[in-house]
Amino acid sequence: LAAAQAPAELSLWAMIETPLAVLNAASIASTANNGSGAALDTLVIGTNDLAREMGVRLLPGRAALVPALSQCVLAARAYGLAVLDGTFNDLTDWKGFDAECQQGRDLGMDGKTLIHPRQVPIANEAFAPSNEEVEWAEKVLAAFDRPENHEKAVIAVEGQMVERMHERMALRVIETATAILPDD
Repeated sequence: LAAAQAPAELSLWAMIETPLAVLNAASIASTANNGSGAALDTLVIGTNDLAREMGVRLLPGRAALVPALSQCVLAARAYGLAVLDGTFNDLTDWKGFDAECQQGRDLGMDGKTLIHPRQVPIANEAFAPSNEEVEWAEKVLAAFDRPENHEKAVIAVEGQMVERMHERMALRVIETATAILPDD
């Protein structure tokens, strides 16, 4: 990319859609920050191709794919990348689509690749933080922002121990909410 003089702001997505790609997901993700300008910033899991290559059926719950999905999430997180779940093919099964979005979020995905405009609001609702999560994130950030807590690694918020990692998690919740949720 450097030789091709790709602009530094170019964002690259890598499709993970074969067993070999899953086995090498960490190696692929490790190319994210090579300092050469344009950079890999997202892993996209091609679940249809992956299921075909693995010889498994795409059944509700995707039990056969969960280990591969989890491995891709781990690789993405290890190298600071976003990770997107694959498409859902049934354009008549909205409950199934929502369930798969919820599963993707529970596995740590940032979002889902979509094939129909009607999927957008369902996916946004599934991957957006809840009002309670946003409120908690705001409380955590406000608590760490107080002058008496600036240097502390651990504080209490509403009787719960909160560490600096929770502050980073709270920032991510706010960033996600800002990106997905409509302005009020």
